[in-house]
Amino acid sequence: MKIKTKLRLGFGFLFIIVLSFGLIALFFLNELSDKSKVILKDNYKSLKYVAAMRNVVDSGTFPLSAEMAKIFKENLKLEGNNITENGEKVAFQKLASTYKSLQESNGKSGLKDLRSALQKIEELNLKAIYAKNELANEASGRANLYIMIAATLSFIILFTFIINFPGFVANPLAEFSAAIRGISRKNYKQRLNFDNNDEFTELAEAFNGMVVKLNEWENSNLSKIKSEKSRIEAIIAQMQDAIIGLNEKGEVLFLNHLAAKLMSLDEKKIIGQNVAELIKKNELLKRIIKPDTDDKTLKIYADEKESYFLLENREIVIPNYEELTDITLFESSKSAGSVYVLKNITQFKELDEAKTNFIATVSHELKTPLSSIKMSLKLLNDTRVGEMNEEQSQLLNHIKEDSDRLLKITSELLDLSQVETGNLKLTFALTEPKEIVNYALDAVKFQAEQKLIQLEFNCAENLPKVNADIQKTAWVMVNFLSNALRYSSEKSKVLIDVFQKDKFIQFSVQDYGKGIDEKYQKRLFDRYFQVPTDGQNKAGSGLGLAISKDFIEAEDGKIWVESAIGEGSKFCFSLPIAE
Repeated sequence: MKIKTKLRLGFGFLFIIVLSFGLIALFFLNELSDKSKVILKDNYKSLKYVAAMRNVVDSGTFPLSAEMAKIFKENLKLEGNNITENGEKVAFQKLASTYKSLQESNGKSGLKDLRSALQKIEELNLKAIYAKNELANEASGRANLYIMIAATLSFIILFTFIINFPGFVANPLAEFSAAIRGISRKNYKQRLNFDNNDEFTELAEAFNGMVVKLNEWENSNLSKIKSEKSRIEAIIAQMQDAIIGLNEKGEVLFLNHLAAKLMSLDEKKIIGQNVAELIKKNELLKRIIKPDTDDKTLKIYADEKESYFLLENREIVIPNYEELTDITLFESSKSAGSVYVLKNITQFKELDEAKTNFIATVSHELKTPLSSIKMSLKLLNDTRVGEMNEEQSQLLNHIKEDSDRLLKITSELLDLSQVETGNLKLTFALTEPKEIVNYALDAVKFQAEQKLIQLEFNCAENLPKVNADIQKTAWVMVNFLSNALRYSSEKSKVLIDVFQKDKFIQFSVQDYGKGIDEKYQKRLFDRYFQVPTDGQNKAGSGLGLAISKDFIEAEDGKIWVESAIGEGSKFCFSLPIAE
């Protein structure tokens, strides 16, 4: 039988039960209603007619007036048409004859018989009302009993149906769910058997066929997997980079020959050993697995010289289909271990050092002739040497600007070479944050006056001191202010804010220029990077912000920029409060 047919039969059975209960209740309620209607329809009208005739008798004397006689005759006629009880007809006939004789005899005798006939009709109907009320009560009790029995039977049948019927669908689904979880754990011996000749039977046959195919696929691919494993191991062994792999338990899975040579390990013996035990005896392995710093460059003695290696660490994440609890069946992914790669960058490091030394040498050599040029320009501007015309003065000003720019670039290159070679020397001293800003403001005051730009300095009172190199920190502020003045329009203003935020003192320089596009902001502090300009402002060397970043980070600070097109730029850095 198909599942759809089972569901139709089940819900049809429920419909029949509910319909049967409704029909039983409707039958007894209708019977009760009929009993009640009989009481109101027959006897209540007779009592009404008798009461009307008694009122006529009590309010007049016989013979009755024409109006009173009319009322009495109408009610007498109505009562004659509404005779329903035994003995009521005899009483009615006596009432009619007594009334007639009273009218003919002018009320001389028979009034008592008239009242007796009315009372007789009234008593018959009252007794009938009482009897019919008892019958209605009996019918009501019988209806309540039958309805209660029907309701109890319906409840028992429905409750049994609700308990048992879902099992036709739920039980096979539960078996399917358990079998699928077994398949996820590669238990290909799972089989399902249903004899209901329905869709579940067909699905179980398809499931069993799938399991057979999976089992065949697993067995047929085992040799292929082993072959792939051997090939991967050969590739790892021949890699030019040192590589070591760990599983999720921290055990060594593989180690190529170059890595074993660098760390003085026997690659065959350490496979399967826990790395937590190995790092206790091998300092280089400890620096690789648990580095003390964020610096990924390692200096290692290899190839009979000091060599440089770049450490790369990758966590291997794979899908997880393991059953964790009864409720949680699987997670989206899990760690399968880690791979550590040491790339030999000695050649690039040597080239970089050669480049840095070259830049430092050239910059140093350029400073001497540039200083001579500046001295010569100063002498030429002296009126004692001789007067110059306007064109000659303009040429000297251009030469002075270019020589100042070259001198600034050479100074920046020298600072950069100190940073790259690790020879950056910082002179730390406890200082007030306000002093650093004042030093920088004095340096750019003349430049601001030339463009009529207002420098607005806001500094919180009683700020804690910072432990910093005053000159280099002020150099950063000068660089921020110079850039702000360069890209600000005339008669505008530049805001300098200094305040405490958590355990840091934050310095910021806000201009109201064109702002910096978001796509350039991430590269602003890269060396030699320059934001494209519209030609109105001369671009710098692309080193100022990079050197500023090196200076601030060397002082354990942070540096960043906040900018939006049309809203200006805000360059900030923060330094830790001195303990």
